[in-house]
Amino acid sequence: MKILSPSAHGIMDYLTVAFFALAPTLFGFTGTYATVCYVLAAGYLLITLLTAFPMGVVKMIPFPIHGRLELISGLVFLVSPWLFGFADDNLTARNLFVASGVVFLLVWFITDWHAETRSVATDTPRI
Repeated sequence: MKILSPSAHGIMDYLTVAFFALAPTLFGFTGTYATVCYVLAAGYLLITLLTAFPMGVVKMIPFPIHGRLELISGLVFLVSPWLFGFADDNLTARNLFVASGVVFLLVWFITDWHAETRSVATDTPRI
């Protein structure tokens, strides 16, 4: 069921940016873990600002492409503790990445990635 509109998704994107930017402070991350969180926050902010949806600023990335990037991100988050070898080193980081992956995938499943395409197509007068 696609219950999340592009506008609501955009709000969640900005909340995600804030979460990753604050994660080092919230979870006591330093070094590599903190750097990864800051890079994720910056990258996610850039993608959100560049997406063609109500919360985007430059509107270069089509919203369905944004969705594909989130799907890939969710899958990478899920496996990254094992893929990058930190599953047993920092349980908090492991749990944060796995939980982030689950949330990304859930949001991906409930977002209506084609809402704006449909609304434009149905609102256009036919001659």
